Amino acid sequence: MKKILLVLTIISSTVSFSNEDSLFVRKIYDMALEGGHAYENLRSLCKDIGARITGSAEAKIAIDWGKNLMDGYAFDHVYLQEIKVPHWERGNTEAAWIMNESGDVAKLSVLALGGSIGTSGLIEGEVVKVESIQELEALTPEQINGKIIFFNRPFDQKMIQTFKAYGACVDQRWEGTNVASKLNAKAVVIRSMASSTDEHPHTGSMHYDKDVAPVPGAAISTVDADRLVDWLAKGTVTLKMEMDCRFFPDEISYNVIGEMTGNEDDQIITFGGHLDSWDVGEGAHDDGAGVVHSLEALRILKELGYQPNHTLRCVLFMNEENGNFGGKSYAEIAAENKEKHLCALETDRGGFLPMGFDVVGNSAQVDFIRQFATLLKPYDLLKFNPGYGGVDIGPLRSYYPEMLQLGMAVNSQRYFDYHHSAADVFESVNKRELELGAAAMAAMIYLIDQNL
Repeated sequence: MKKILLVLTIISSTVSFSNEDSLFVRKIYDMALEGGHAYENLRSLCKDIGARITGSAEAKIAIDWGKNLMDGYAFDHVYLQEIKVPHWERGNTEAAWIMNESGDVAKLSVLALGGSIGTSGLIEGEVVKVESIQELEALTPEQINGKIIFFNRPFDQKMIQTFKAYGACVDQRWEGTNVASKLNAKAVVIRSMASSTDEHPHTGSMHYDKDVAPVPGAAISTVDADRLVDWLAKGTVTLKMEMDCRFFPDEISYNVIGEMTGNEDDQIITFGGHLDSWDVGEGAHDDGAGVVHSLEALRILKELGYQPNHTLRCVLFMNEENGNFGGKSYAEIAAENKEKHLCALETDRGGFLPMGFDVVGNSAQVDFIRQFATLLKPYDLLKFNPGYGGVDIGPLRSYYPEMLQLGMAVNSQRYFDYHHSAADVFESVNKRELELGAAAMAAMIYLIDQNL
């Protein structure tokens, strides 16, 4: 291949592929699909360890699991990178009920939002439905004080890209409880961030401003959200809820890192997924799939005898879900050590069929990646457009603003059926789609290493 010079984010020249390049990519896919480790590694992570919320015993065991696996693959360097992380626990199982004016009672499927305070026993309040934070802020104090606010904005089903639908309503999860706390509400429940209608509540991060007297925040299933809407249309509804969640002191944890050393220079290509998950389900799609994609990509390149030009660094990030201290610390440490970072790739969209890569960079960098399309088209990798890289690698751009970043794009239509819920288990991942994702990562890492 012809080298492409990267200077001040200006990429010029044209990539020229040889038959050797085509054959090597074919070998990557053959190894992933016929002798791959991704599916068994995911089974082990999900079944032998389980859900891995930051600070939990499972998260600590997962760190050992990741390092032992990397040591077993005999990567050139394997080590732990110390970070400090928050520790929040759900406690006893949450419970919630709604009651209408006729005395009917219905039990809700409910999960505390990550970072919520508990209820300190059973609380109750009249439910007030809103569709947005702006609608809540327009209410009078009398309409809010002592009430339980119900955020009901659903996914826009007309949006083809489900991550855009998620982005259009996730503010009610992240910010809704904080705003309701400032307005003297008693608590908040939200319609789960889900594209389907089912009985699984979906948790996720929320936050409080430092000067806020916090109130509890929870998510209810989309089935229960629809029921609550129906009941509210007929009259007053009271909600009773109990949650036992609590905070503990911050803890020391670790990013898990494995490397293959570059032959030509000390510039680094980082790639990875996040080792932590929420505490429900098994964290299979989010982000066990990304973890095994990344491990498998480096394993395949090593097994094929590939000698990289730049250092290939696989990072299993800790604490993406409720703070991103793994990604933030990784970037800070890189800058402190004056490391040379060339590119970063992330896989955090589930173990679904890969479709290409989103590109974070200037127009020349996007054009550079698009030159790989011809070689990758036989593997149904067709999308190479400007987009989003990932939460974990994002902080690197604060220190390396000119670096290229990529996020693996998948068919996301079913992702939010599982995201942050008890449904996110190993059995929900298709073996072949998972293996294709690992191969796509390995192929893209190879092409970037050859041409940047």
